[in-house]
Amino acid sequence: MLLGIDVGGTFTDFFVLHDDGSITAHKRPSTPAEPAAAVLAGLDELAGITRMDQHAEVVHGSTVATNAIIERKGARTALITTRGFRDVLLIGRQNRPRLYDLAPRREPPLVPDDLRLEAKERIDKDGNILEPLVEREIDVMLDRLTESGVESLAVCFLFSFLKPEHELLVGRAAERRGIPVSMSHEILPEHREYERAATTVANAYVAPLVTGYLTRLRDQLATRSIGRLRIMSSSGGSISPESAGRHSVRTAVSGPAGGVIGAFSLARAAGIENIITLDMGGTSTDVALCPGGIVYRDETHVGSFPVRGPTVNVLSVGAGGGSIARIDAGGALRVGPESAGANPGPACYGVGVEPTVTDAQVALGRIAPEFFLAGQMDIRPDLSVEALATIAQPYEGDPYRAAAAVLRVANANMERALRVVSVERGHDPRDFTLVPFGGAGPLHACDLAATLGIRSILVPRYPGILSALGMATAAIVKDISGAVMETIAPDGAATYIGKLPGVLTDLERRARSELAAEGLDASAADVSRTLEMRYKGQSYELPVDIDAPDPRVFLPAFHAVHRQRYGHGDVTRPVEVVTARVRVSIPGRPLPEPAVRASRRPPAALATRHVYFPGPRRIRRLATPFYAREALRPGASLAGPAVVVQMDSTVAVPPGWSAAVDKRLNLILTPTSPRP
Repeated sequence: MLLGIDVGGTFTDFFVLHDDGSITAHKRPSTPAEPAAAVLAGLDELAGITRMDQHAEVVHGSTVATNAIIERKGARTALITTRGFRDVLLIGRQNRPRLYDLAPRREPPLVPDDLRLEAKERIDKDGNILEPLVEREIDVMLDRLTESGVESLAVCFLFSFLKPEHELLVGRAAERRGIPVSMSHEILPEHREYERAATTVANAYVAPLVTGYLTRLRDQLATRSIGRLRIMSSSGGSISPESAGRHSVRTAVSGPAGGVIGAFSLARAAGIENIITLDMGGTSTDVALCPGGIVYRDETHVGSFPVRGPTVNVLSVGAGGGSIARIDAGGALRVGPESAGANPGPACYGVGVEPTVTDAQVALGRIAPEFFLAGQMDIRPDLSVEALATIAQPYEGDPYRAAAAVLRVANANMERALRVVSVERGHDPRDFTLVPFGGAGPLHACDLAATLGIRSILVPRYPGILSALGMATAAIVKDISGAVMETIAPDGAATYIGKLPGVLTDLERRARSELAAEGLDASAADVSRTLEMRYKGQSYELPVDIDAPDPRVFLPAFHAVHRQRYGHGDVTRPVEVVTARVRVSIPGRPLPEPAVRASRRPPAALATRHVYFPGPRRIRRLATPFYAREALRPGASLAGPAVVVQMDSTVAVPPGWSAAVDKRLNLILTPTSPRP
C-alpha cells in the first residue's frame, strides 16, 4: 500500500493506492505552524473512511525547508571557510533580478558577519595541499562558535571537492561537540565557490529543523503502525529520511516536483507526450514544460537564495486560490503575491475578510458550497461577495464584475508564466496539451488555453491531489555528482584515456551502495549519466545525457546541444568536461487502469445553477448543470457551460468548450469553436 502526502500552503493532500489497485483521495486544511499536525490528523481521518495497512509506505513532500529559508526561521548557523573567502556569500554573482531598480536591496545572508570564520588552509586547483589546517585552530574556532550559541555549522573550503581532508577534520571536531555539520564536499562536490558555499549554508540552515520534523513525524507514524517513510526530493524521486536529513535543502521544491512527475506519468499513460503543467494551489501556481520528458535544471532559487542540485524545472508565480486582490495607490487592480493561506484563508472560509481568487470563483457561482471538499467544509458565498464589494468601486460597485476582473488579472499572471516556459524557450504552446491540477487549476484551464491557442486540455481523475499521487508513484532515486575538470582536445577524442570513466564508475558504485544500505535492491535499477560541458574559455556549462564515456560520441552531442541553444558550435575547439552526474533510480509502482465500464447513457446532472462566464463584452449569467466527477464513465461527454465537481477540485467547462471522459477517467477538454 502506497500513501502520498503533500503539505501545501492551504491544504494537505493524501493519495492512497491500495494493494488491490483501488484509490482513496483526501484533503484537509494545512496547519502552517506545525505541518505534521495536519498530516497526522489526515491519517486519522483516513483511518475512519478506508482500510489502512500497517505495512503502508508513506512518501511525503515537505515544505519545512522552503518555509524556513523564505521566512528566515532556520537554525543559528555559522560558516567556516578558507581565509579570504568569508564574504563570498555577500559578494555572490553579478546577477541582478531587478535590472532597472535604482535602489536595489539585497537580503542579508543566512549567516551573519560575526559567524563567518576563516581558517588558515589552502588547497590548489589540482587537489594539492598548499597550507595544512592545524587542528588547534579548529578548536579555537569551535570554542568561539559554541559560546555564540551556534546550532548548525557549514564548512566550505576552496577546492575541497578535490581533496576533502580539511573539511573532514572540522566536521569530526564539530560532531564531537554535538554541533550538526554540513560539509560542502558532501552537499555539493562541484566547482564554483559561491554556489557551493550558498548551497551548503542553506543546507546547514534548515537541516536541524527538517531532521527534527522528520524524527517527530516518524515517531508519530510508528504509533499508527506505519513504519516506512520516504521523502520526496526536488529532483522528482523519493529518498530516505536519513538522506533527507543530511541533504535537507534537496527537499525544498518537493511539492511542485511531485506534481510534474504525476502529470507526466498520467499524460504518457493516455498517449500524450508533450504537456505543459499548471499546478494552481492556494498560495502559488507552478508551471512546467515537458517536451516528451521531464526537464531538469541544476540550480533553483528558494526565496532569493540560490540552491544548486538537480531539480525538476518548475517556474512559480504568486497566483493561487488564496492570492489577495487589492486596488493599489494608482487605482490598478492587483492580485497576489500576498496570500491568505490556510489561516485566515479566503473570506468565504468565515475568518478572513480580504477578497481572494477563491472568493471570486465562489461569487461567480463556479464553486458550490455543498460540493466543496464533498461538503466537509463550510463555504459562505455571501462573505465572498462582501469582500469583493470592498474593491468594486472601479466596477460601478458591482462585486460580480470585480470578481471577473480578479480572475482576468490572476489569469494574466499565470499566462505570463506559461509563456516563459514555452514561447521564451523556443516552444509553441499550441503543440502541447495543458494539464491543469491543484485545487484551482481546472477552474482556470480553459481561459488560459484559449489565450495561448492550446486546443487540448487533460484534467486528471484526481487533479486536487496530483502532487501527492506523483509522490506515491515516483521512483526511488540517488542523484550523485562529482567534479571532473578535464579538457578534451578535438584531435584527442579517438585516443582518450582520461579519468572520466573512473569518475562515472565511482559515482554509480556509491549510488548503488547507498541504496543497498537502505535495504533496497538496486540490481535492476535504471542508470542515467549526464556530463556538464563547455568550450574551453567559457564560464557556464550545458548538460548532455550520455550512454557511455566515449568522447567520439558525447562531443558531437555537445556540439549539437550548443548549436540548438546558442545557434552556433565549433568542432575545432577543445571541450571541458566540468561535472559528471549519475542518477540511479528504482521505478515506482504504476497506476492500474481503472476497471470501469463505458456508458452510453448521457450523465445526469446533480443540479443546475446560475454561473457567471465571461462573454465578448460583459460577463453572462448562464444556467449551468453541475456533474459529479465520480459518476462520469469512459465515453461520456459534456457540452459547456458545465461544472464538474469532486472532493479535491472543481472543473469549469465554459461555453465554447466540451469535455469527454477517456478510458483512464481523464477529462479531455477541447474547444468547439475556433475562438471559444
